[in-house]
Amino acid sequence: MSDTTTDNTPKAGDDQDLGAAGSQLSTAPKEEPPNLPALGVVGWARWFWRQLTSMRVALLLLLLLSLGAIPGSLIPQTGIDETKVADFRERHDVLAPIYDKLGLFNVYSSVWFSAIYILLFISLIGCIVPRTWQFVGQLRGRPPGAPRRLTRLPAHTTWRTAATPEQVRGSALALLKKRRFRAHAVGDAVAAEKGYLREVGNLLFHIALIVMLIAFAWGQLFKSEGNKLIVEGDGFANTLTQYDDFKSGNLFSNEDLEPFSFDVEEFTGTYERTGPNKGTPRTYETELTYTEGADGEEKKALVKVNKPLEIGDAKVYLVSHGYAPVVTVRDGKGEVVYQDAVPLLPLDANVTSSGVVKVLDGYRNPEGKKEQLGFNAFFVPTFGGSASGTMLSQFPALDYPVLALSAYHGDLKADSGIPQSVYQMDKTKMKEFKDADGELFKQLLMPGETMTLPNGAGSVTFEKDIREWAGYQIVQEPGGGWALGGAVVAIAGLAGSLFIQRRRVWVRAVEGPDGVTVVEMAGLGRSESAKVPEELGELAGLLYDEAPGVPDPGPDGTPAKTSASSDSEAVPAEGAEQQ
Repeated sequence: MSDTTTDNTPKAGDDQDLGAAGSQLSTAPKEEPPNLPALGVVGWARWFWRQLTSMRVALLLLLLLSLGAIPGSLIPQTGIDETKVADFRERHDVLAPIYDKLGLFNVYSSVWFSAIYILLFISLIGCIVPRTWQFVGQLRGRPPGAPRRLTRLPAHTTWRTAATPEQVRGSALALLKKRRFRAHAVGDAVAAEKGYLREVGNLLFHIALIVMLIAFAWGQLFKSEGNKLIVEGDGFANTLTQYDDFKSGNLFSNEDLEPFSFDVEEFTGTYERTGPNKGTPRTYETELTYTEGADGEEKKALVKVNKPLEIGDAKVYLVSHGYAPVVTVRDGKGEVVYQDAVPLLPLDANVTSSGVVKVLDGYRNPEGKKEQLGFNAFFVPTFGGSASGTMLSQFPALDYPVLALSAYHGDLKADSGIPQSVYQMDKTKMKEFKDADGELFKQLLMPGETMTLPNGAGSVTFEKDIREWAGYQIVQEPGGGWALGGAVVAIAGLAGSLFIQRRRVWVRAVEGPDGVTVVEMAGLGRSESAKVPEELGELAGLLYDEAPGVPDPGPDGTPAKTSASSDSEAVPAEGAEQQ
């Protein structure tokens, strides 16, 4: 048997029928150059469609989409944080108008981003439909017959054998089918093909991209996202009025909210006590009791950071934590006019917190007139002591809690119709309580201590019960599962299209002039690869064992040396010439 050769430079015109044998190794649509002088409206439309649905344009649009998402990540977006957008406008007088014109404050709903998105969607569909149709046709057909001269293919081998042509073709057909080739006999040869999963992977990759685009669009249009701060012992019902802030997609409606409610039973937080990570949270979790629907059964759940509670399409994430000191306010007669846990917002990693206490109703001053009270509150869970010279917490746990209050009275403008933050106080119509030195009346309180207001105006007690609050983010994004599935399928399809090679093998067995059977084997792949000649050498070695070679005739017709190489497995030798 001769050495298998791997000449990868077949010359044009050497074998006119090689194009038919090597055709359809890919399902990429054939691109024909336009006849520009003859193009009319229909011709130009057809040319534009071919360009739009080509792979290079799809890749270019995908690149543009990725680049377009960069400003959406770096520049504040109105749909995510309007406060940051307003702050950006104040600090950048020149850039802000330019960004407005370019739609950079709302990238994902801008005209240019939507145009790229839609064009990519159309390009992928226009690319995948003809490829799928062509691939189905290939699966229904059979591998093409052998070229006229197999020795012109990049990888080939030949030898003479005493077996009949029918025996060789039968053995070749059985061998190739055993190796999971699609094989059949065509005339004096056997044609086989393998590696169809390469194109399946390619098609799956494109289909997965379409699924991801649909899932992304669906999620953006029907998503909702809201935040809610809840103190231990309080609850939440998933209705629009219960949220502290809420935003949703353009097609979202209130009826799309998942019906559920939950109560916060307890928050647990533990922290590193020593070492370089002192103060770092070790445990953040809340115990919830929740129900699905109006009459659902009560269930228990433990929500941790990055381990949300899933109810239908909704996910409840634990995103923040703080303290809510319980404050009791009494008027000059000792009547309780306010008693509640006051959530305060953390200012640093050690949960130094600030906020306000607002007494809106029920209070009368010593003259009997209705007034409102306001207190600036500053809280530290671990006070450093007066020697520290600062009112900053030294540790996030409740080791030495201290509450600082400063007092005001007057009109909080709560009835003005203008929305107010519960964590800030409008002092434009408020007056300070004064101490004996004429300064703002303020005092540091430890749990259980009371601050008595001047002139018999009442008192404020910092109760020993210090509760904790947890911040939750409730998200509904219906396309998330489809997007994840599409991503997984896209990776699997891309791996298949990269690592699986489509290749064909032909075996021809004909009777020579001297009556001895001449066997020719050749392989052809979609691209140059060492796998085709290696696989052909292995197949040739197995077939050679069933149809061993016989000596070639000498110049005078007498038997001469055998044509088989010394390697019985017919391992291909790069660049070896046929014997």
